[in-house]
Amino acid sequence: MDLTAIKNPAFLKEMSNEELSELAASIRTFLIEKLSVTGGHLGANLGVVELSLALHKAFNSPQDKFIWDVGHQAYIHKILTGRTADFETLRQYKGMCGFPKRIESEHDVWETGHSSTSLSAAMGMASARDMMGENYEVVPIIGDGALTGGMALEALNNIGDEKKNITVILNDNEMSIANNVGALHHVLGRMRSAGKYKRAKDEMETLLKKIPAVGGKLATAAERMKDSMKYFMVPGMFFEELGFTYFGPVDGHNFQDLEEAINYAKKTKGPKIIHVVTQKGKGYQPAESDKTDNWHGVGPYKIESGEKIKSSATAPAWSKVISEAVLEKARTDKRIAVITPAMILGSKLENFKKEMPDRLFDVGIAEQHATTMAAGMATQGVKPFLAIYSTFLQRAYDQLLHDIARQNLNVFVGIDRAGFVGADGETHQGVYDISFLRAMPNFTIMMPKDENEAQHMVHTALAHEDGPIALRYPRGNALGVPVDDKTYALPIGSWEVLKEGTDAVILTFGTTIPLAMDASESLAADGISVRVVNARFIKPMDEAMLHEIFASDLPILTIEEAALKGGFGSGVMEFAEENGYNASSVKRMGIPDYFVEHGSVPEQMEEVGLTKENTIDSLRKILRMNEEQRA
Repeated sequence: MDLTAIKNPAFLKEMSNEELSELAASIRTFLIEKLSVTGGHLGANLGVVELSLALHKAFNSPQDKFIWDVGHQAYIHKILTGRTADFETLRQYKGMCGFPKRIESEHDVWETGHSSTSLSAAMGMASARDMMGENYEVVPIIGDGALTGGMALEALNNIGDEKKNITVILNDNEMSIANNVGALHHVLGRMRSAGKYKRAKDEMETLLKKIPAVGGKLATAAERMKDSMKYFMVPGMFFEELGFTYFGPVDGHNFQDLEEAINYAKKTKGPKIIHVVTQKGKGYQPAESDKTDNWHGVGPYKIESGEKIKSSATAPAWSKVISEAVLEKARTDKRIAVITPAMILGSKLENFKKEMPDRLFDVGIAEQHATTMAAGMATQGVKPFLAIYSTFLQRAYDQLLHDIARQNLNVFVGIDRAGFVGADGETHQGVYDISFLRAMPNFTIMMPKDENEAQHMVHTALAHEDGPIALRYPRGNALGVPVDDKTYALPIGSWEVLKEGTDAVILTFGTTIPLAMDASESLAADGISVRVVNARFIKPMDEAMLHEIFASDLPILTIEEAALKGGFGSGVMEFAEENGYNASSVKRMGIPDYFVEHGSVPEQMEEVGLTKENTIDSLRKILRMNEEQRA
């Protein structure tokens, strides 16, 4: 079948299971071929081909609302809603988003990127439906990993209590981004081996009622046995206790079983959950056999062997630099522990887990819990390293403020993927952490210029005994510079002059230092002398150096790969205002007040003006302005 001919999913309703199987095979082949070029979330999508087809056959999108939790597994949904041709541009600049996107299609009713939001969104849509007197189905699709998130459990509780007519699809592949952890994961494991509970219960009741004379009485008596039967057939009965009717477990790759379960659920009023067991990577041997989930999100690869096409970078990943530096310190300091919200692989903590498994705590997709757990450990003299992506740290704002900063606890927060993240786009950009952390009393924030300074910052953070400290580091690879044999603590709030200059000053840090150095060198050729400062401590700032700069009446350009609102540059202007200096001599470069979509990091930098050319233009403008003010 020509997948590009698909405009909407209505055609599926007339297809036999055999025809659906042929279509599933075509979709798998298409995904394996296309993603070998563009990269993307291969494993999760190969696992939900049959499920996606079965759902679109049984329901009527967009009248019925599909809500894909996280959204990375919605590629088949995109194919079935007329976007096959757009896969040429998947996750590329100005191309098709790798997640559901409302402006892309009327079938995308909810945008995602972070986990555990689908059930709350479903409750909202179902409540709106009932309030407005409308009639449509609300179908959230959530993975077993996302179900460990506290927000999902809160929503389950609310949906069950309110008896909302919602059909939850639990896609159980035993993995999220990595192997799932926690008690709920083990509950689902017991359910997988329990058999088809709902169908067996209904069939037994029907059979009893058919017995002449005594059948009705036996059926009535059997009502009193149902609870015992539940606990026997489905250990725990977690969902039924929450008020859901449970269907499953269902083979997520068997069209007949899927159709049967969905039809049962559609006939049942109130909240229900269909427990679907799928295999991540189904149909592609390298992904099927992967137990570490290296096929969750992939770059280009060779189809025949599954061999990843590696980048030319020779330096270690930033995540690796930081995690190895923490591990080195942990070998001689038994107080150091690591907490991660299901990101052992992403944050490169495999070696720490292997060497010190009793000091690494993977709490699952539970950022709020992870953050307060770190605070609790800190009260008992432990030095917790909370390794967490910038985008996911947003989910723990209250815990950072209320539980860590307010109590001034010695927690070391490793902010991974700080800055632009490229193809994952607006849902994952790590550009807001400076703005929200700067406002929190007691927090120290720093970012290194290279891996050598990074190891010294790890030393600084673990030696710090005066409250919480955050170390930002970007996605991608470090610079490959030589590193010192011994590490030492940097003076808190100290900056470093990288290049002297007498006409203007650039204040910057981390990933934008090379940009500043290049611009300074180019201006030097025109006789303009620009000082470049490594403002490695974003908070507190080097106030002695700022006083010297402002007293010299030099124009200042701040550059940050972060949101301008409330960012580092705002901090410099606040300093000027608080100390009676002329803040008009400060110009800021950074990320404007809108969400920057997917593309490569250089394309994203270009879009917001974080370029060498724009840096040079900005410096020339503030120099002219400074001269005009003096005239």
